[in-house]
Amino acid sequence: MYDGNYLIARLRAASLGRDQHVFAHRPNENPVSFGALFSKAEDMAAALVGMGVQPGDRVAVQVEKTIEAIELYLGTVMAGGVFLPLNTAYTTAEVAYFVEDATPRVVVCDPVRLDDIRSIAQDAVIATLDAAGEGSLVDAAAQQSGFEPVVRGQDDLAAILYTSGTTGRSKGAMLSHDNLASNSEVLKDYWDFGVQDVLIHALPIFHTHGLFVATNVALLAGAQVVFLAKFDADAILDAMPRATSLMGVPTFYTRLLEDSRLDRARAQNMRLFISGSAPLLVDTHVAWHARTGHRILERYGMTETNMSCSNPYDGARRAGTVGFPLPGVEARIRLKGEEVAAGEIGVLEVRGRNVFQGYWQMPEKTAEELLPDGWFITGDLASVDSDGYVTIVGRDKDLIITGGFNVYPKEVESLIDEVAGVKESAVIGIAHHDFGEAVVAVVVAEGDADPRAAILVVLAENLAKFKQPKHIALVAELPRNTMGKVQKKALRESYADVFGAGGH
Repeated sequence: MYDGNYLIARLRAASLGRDQHVFAHRPNENPVSFGALFSKAEDMAAALVGMGVQPGDRVAVQVEKTIEAIELYLGTVMAGGVFLPLNTAYTTAEVAYFVEDATPRVVVCDPVRLDDIRSIAQDAVIATLDAAGEGSLVDAAAQQSGFEPVVRGQDDLAAILYTSGTTGRSKGAMLSHDNLASNSEVLKDYWDFGVQDVLIHALPIFHTHGLFVATNVALLAGAQVVFLAKFDADAILDAMPRATSLMGVPTFYTRLLEDSRLDRARAQNMRLFISGSAPLLVDTHVAWHARTGHRILERYGMTETNMSCSNPYDGARRAGTVGFPLPGVEARIRLKGEEVAAGEIGVLEVRGRNVFQGYWQMPEKTAEELLPDGWFITGDLASVDSDGYVTIVGRDKDLIITGGFNVYPKEVESLIDEVAGVKESAVIGIAHHDFGEAVVAVVVAEGDADPRAAILVVLAENLAKFKQPKHIALVAELPRNTMGKVQKKALRESYADVFGAGGH
């Protein structure tokens, strides 16, 4: 019955005939079977259609992580809609931009934010879904009785994920059914996932890592998940003896290493630890191997491309590298339009079925970064060694990746510069043991003013917590070159040890 919907047909294939098998184990709650998951997703789809969703319509979602939210994702795709997940930390002011830009037909939010969302999404149907998996959306779905998924082809859009821009304006990366299906199918095979696997799923599902890597790969493999609402060291350590794999960001691994219960015996049943969304420090790699006997598999991807590179499942996993281009993905490193020699640094470009369709309503920006022949300019600086291992050495743009989430300095700087007593500011990312990088603001004050307290208040009201600086420094002036451009490299060098040597 799902054959006409390209992505859903593939996500369902491994569990057909296995409806009673468990998909998700949840702490203190009943497990969820594959049959129940897809049946309730059908009801979600029917409810969305009842709210006016037609093929191609956007469904914006800012809710806590629940199985019902996964059913909403699947239901949106079944209904022919375009799933638009939003970080739960985004403020109303931030969400207002996404609503205005994407013009969703339906917005699903936590009931506690209902009044705020109503004020900014007056043209959308608004439904609720809370952290307990209840709300008006679930009530509407409960009145349905099945749904025949809408026919959608491989080139139709399945999702839009917003990623930051250097000007502070977020860009909506358009991802097709085939972008998502093909990439997850490659990862399933490359990482050897199958029905025997039990994946510890502690990642958020508003991000490509938790939604389109962890969830899709598990469904494609017919694997089980231990479904955790968030990172919980106790729950992860409790799950390890019966689980086989964990996908996480570097912060997961640094925090687990701080727990004395982590040892080889606890990790004995595990076959694979995967890290991504931010650089993994070499010392974390070494410490994890020493403690557990496992080498973390680091991979590389971004919102626009899903996953592009990975260290091998069978073969040497080299600390500090992101491995090889995945099967079906081409990669090249160029500088000023010319490919560089092995070992030299340039800008990484990738091409393949994983590469997105362009930026929502931004044809000029799409043309700048997605070339006519299909190559996508990632903006990441990288090198490839003589064995073919790719190393990401920095970013061509000023992107900060903290705890797996993207922060562009301009967005933070624009708010800081409006605070009374601030002359100007520069925001940079500095190595941090727990978060990979942390946001640091370097501020030039007016006269003898100390605006740091006021800055924190303004940022708390307007930005998600992960975008807020963990350190604010006051300086007399910012370093500039002869053209007047602020030298952020010099600032990063000056504050490299602000969190301690090596980011500690």
